[in-house]
Amino acid sequence: MTEFFERFSRDLAETSWKDLRFHLQRDAIITVAAELNLIDAATAVAQDDKIRVEAWIAAGHLAKPTAEQVASWEQDQEKPFRMLIVQPFILVQAVEHA
Repeated sequence: MTEFFERFSRDLAETSWKDLRFHLQRDAIITVAAELNLIDAATAVAQDDKIRVEAWIAAGHLAKPTAEQVASWEQDQEKPFRMLIVQPFILVQAVEHA
């Protein structure tokens, strides 16, 4: 495992939208699709792995939140997310409960 992967494994946190929304004002939120492992995505971003990151962006797996997503989250500010900080970004992945 890489140093980044180990660090992100330790730092993985869960929070609600109300605690993340401040970062939207800084344009720092990056959404990570459920298909991706959040720790793998954060590691690729931190390591500047352009091939993987660009492929995920092209596939829509890494993206800025849409206006529709933000509006939905504003209606449910307790919506849970897993998050990792990869300066200057906050990578977030919605937690979907079964």
